[in-house]
Amino acid sequence: MTQYFIIPGLGNSGPDHWQSYFESSGSNFIRVNQQEWDAPSCEDWINTLENTLSQYDLSNAVLIGHSLGCMTIVHWATRFKKKIKGALLVAPSDPEADVYTFPATGFAPVPLNVLSFDSIVVASANDVWVTIERAEYFAESWGSEFINIGDAGHINVASGHTQWSEGLKLLDLLEK
Repeated sequence: MTQYFIIPGLGNSGPDHWQSYFESSGSNFIRVNQQEWDAPSCEDWINTLENTLSQYDLSNAVLIGHSLGCMTIVHWATRFKKKIKGALLVAPSDPEADVYTFPATGFAPVPLNVLSFDSIVVASANDVWVTIERAEYFAESWGSEFINIGDAGHINVASGHTQWSEGLKLLDLLEK
């Protein structure tokens, strides 16, 4: 059975967020909880991710990231070079963009190497935290499939993405 690991972004994903909906959809969905959600250190976040994943068989692991959680996954993959089943990277934030003024450290520069596992980048045409061009560039650099879901904001609660069943169905694309 596939084990899904949910990696939220800055501030965590609240009870109405699609990641929480995913988490409640089965016992094989596990949220990776960071110690510092509001002023994260990339080093801390990737180490927390690695410590969590080290307890599982990664051959059936799929990582599900949102926003800065996507960058955590990419940095983790660059550092630890482990083989997993795949990753769904939704609305990857761009910590190199001028608008990204959050107190997050170490996430820039964004790694641009091909990931060692299948991945899908899902992006929105009007996401304030990453332009569609940058999201597509990230996907191309990472060797990811790219899906533009149109004007969907940051693909979060504010843009109406709560019980995002279309997103849950995207996980089927990683079941190979």
